[in-house]
Amino acid sequence: MEPIRILIVEDDREINRLIATTMQKEGYGVKSVFTGWEAVSALDSAAYQLVILDLMLPGLDGYEVLRRIREKGNVPVLILSAKSDEVDKVLGLGLGADDYLTKPFSIAELVARVKAQLRRYLYLNEAHDASREEPRVLRYRDLELNPATYEVRVGGQTKSLTAKEFELLKLLLANPGRVFTKQQIFQAVWKEDYLSDENTVMVHIRRLRTKIEPDPSRPTYIQTVWGIGYKLGEGSSR
Repeated sequence: MEPIRILIVEDDREINRLIATTMQKEGYGVKSVFTGWEAVSALDSAAYQLVILDLMLPGLDGYEVLRRIREKGNVPVLILSAKSDEVDKVLGLGLGADDYLTKPFSIAELVARVKAQLRRYLYLNEAHDASREEPRVLRYRDLELNPATYEVRVGGQTKSLTAKEFELLKLLLANPGRVFTKQQIFQAVWKEDYLSDENTVMVHIRRLRTKIEPDPSRPTYIQTVWGIGYKLGEGSSR
């Protein structure tokens, strides 16, 4: 796995070196630049997970660098500045900075704030990536269920299922070999408390079998486990 990369934008070379050394000791990859234009160039040529940004930079100031960062993405920006007036903090945060630390600063506090921003950023990115993952297609023999398109095929032929039938079949396909009681099926599919209404589940199982089983009277996909409930047939593959 590639190391987390931090861009340090600070024109004071001693402070820049101190921050870089500290971040490297924490295990982060770092790149140090000393002007606003260098910062813009660095951000155009590589990806970073955090930017530590001074406001008073030669040439292109930190506010403009911040504005350009926000035009392109949501990488966290921690402003590090000698400007301690409330108006400067409000302006920096209003332009999209994630945190603001004034000079002189404690190295321990800087490290803590860096870690807090990285935790938040990496967690949100992981959650976002996970939400974009395509749901995998569920298969058993020649039965195929696609959660993304809500399509069910048997032997290549599309079958029309109701929403409850689809969810019931998905539950069984996603858990091959597991036996579900009628109560468990009802609670998982109907999202309601089970009130000893076995008939609802049984009726939906019967209707589903008529749509997907070659011979509903001798089911091969949805097996009855007598006295307990139902399961996907033997020999499942995924």
